[in-house]
Amino acid sequence: MSSSINPQALAKLLELARDEDIGPFGDITTRLLPESVLGATGAWELRSRGKGRFAGAEILPELLKTLAPEVALDWRLPSPDGKSLEPGTTIARLTGRTHQMLVAERTILNFLQHLCGIATLTERYVSAVAGTHAKIYDTRKTTPGLRTLEKYAVRCGGGHNHRIGLYDAVLIKDNHLAGIPTTRLAHTVFEMLNHISTLPARPAFVEVECDDLAQFEQLLRVVGIDVILLDNFENTELRAAVSIRDGSGLRGKIELEASGGITLDTIRDVAETGVERIAVGAITHSAPILDLGLDAV
Repeated sequence: MSSSINPQALAKLLELARDEDIGPFGDITTRLLPESVLGATGAWELRSRGKGRFAGAEILPELLKTLAPEVALDWRLPSPDGKSLEPGTTIARLTGRTHQMLVAERTILNFLQHLCGIATLTERYVSAVAGTHAKIYDTRKTTPGLRTLEKYAVRCGGGHNHRIGLYDAVLIKDNHLAGIPTTRLAHTVFEMLNHISTLPARPAFVEVECDDLAQFEQLLRVVGIDVILLDNFENTELRAAVSIRDGSGLRGKIELEASGGITLDTIRDVAETGVERIAVGAITHSAPILDLGLDAV
């Protein structure tokens, strides 16, 4: 199990998904089938019906354990996470009790199609910035309850994870600094960072958001900032920020992250400004599913 996916939390999530579907009475349609079908065994192949990236090897065994414990999994695509899929690619073969698969099929596909969709869209953004210094990062714009799975899917697509939640990294945003004049910005942030030692755990990184170049120049004066978030900057402003940072001797010490309405059509130009990080909420909140099928064979 990936270290970012808590097995206990995943088990609870899968149980919720199972119970949501079967309710108090189970699959009442399958119960109408004759005993010869209910007791039979079968085989199914998990295939891609579209072109994309796979994500889900970490959770499919757990899905089967929860939903269809008498169904065995045989991967046909070795180490499938992150692998490219073409229409018709066979990913895995499942064999076992027919009635369990009839109950489990839709929930399995719901999870896998969603995660593969995120991995696929992430890979498109990653490909769009290939050859630049920029890396694609996700955000906290995730489906409640599915964040660790969605961030796992981002990694399968070649992207990088930002903070997981409010608890693991410091991100001082504009709303935290509302009403603070630019001339007091450096002092205010410095005072906040002085209290990091009082936190229950050391944050993974410290990031501060700014809205313009004047604020940006103030933040460069503060020791202890790892990343400066350049929110809704024009590309000319992004280039200026990179130049100012580099001219201050802070390249390699402070990374710059662009965010705000960045699309596949605009991301290459953003990457070519020289920023190291680009945050894209769309890779989790707007990814369409990748069509998969579980077909009887």
